[in-house]
Amino acid sequence: MKNNREVIQSLSMVMQFGINMLVPILACTLFGAWLGEKTGISWLAVPFFAVGALAGMRNVFLFARRIYAPKEKEKEKEKDKTDAEEIK
Repeated sequence: MKNNREVIQSLSMVMQFGINMLVPILACTLFGAWLGEKTGISWLAVPFFAVGALAGMRNVFLFARRIYAPKEKEKEKEKDKTDAEEIK
């Protein structure tokens, strides 16, 4: 049962990474295309795509940092405990 839960958690994380990347790209590209139609600048979707890609990468980075930060804090606590034991 525990193995099943880990698989579901892993799949949900992969889906969140994808959603965190695709939504800003799609939203910025559609906005750029709409704005390009309104202003008559047909290539305006391209820079908005780049902005969306940068925003998506930032979202993925923040999400990954939030996932792995607790593990690093646990390692620091263990290191502090071993350092305190060595001093005694």
